[in-house]
Amino acid sequence: MQIETHSFTIDTKGNCDILDITGDVEKLINDNGFIEGNVLVFVAGSTAGITTIEYEPGLLQDYPAFFNKIAPVNLSYEHDNTWHDGNGHSHVRAALQGASLTVPFNNGRLLLGTWQQIIFIDFDNRSRRREVIVQLTGIKN
Repeated sequence: MQIETHSFTIDTKGNCDILDITGDVEKLINDNGFIEGNVLVFVAGSTAGITTIEYEPGLLQDYPAFFNKIAPVNLSYEHDNTWHDGNGHSHVRAALQGASLTVPFNNGRLLLGTWQQIIFIDFDNRSRRREVIVQLTGIKN
């Protein structure tokens, strides 16, 4: 069993920008010769998250709308009173979403459902360059 840690960067637009990173993760598995194991995908930062959804136009609208209902932008957040950066909602949303996801893989392929993709969602109120950390645990060729 081997463990390797890699990363890649992505540029986001902020404001619930959702990016499909499934291909990036699977490429790291294959480029590093892993055939079976688990991959941990983690975003470094407190205003973004990782999960799986069906990456399709309807959900790309529904998912941000859901977060706007449970952590609206226009509420008063103590974080904003402290830091005056206007992204208190971003921190709450990211905490609810979670910063990591573990997915098994076999024969170099992620064991995701047919309509399931790994997504990165940036909740911050501005564009960002983000680092995604990918830790591979498993058996190599």
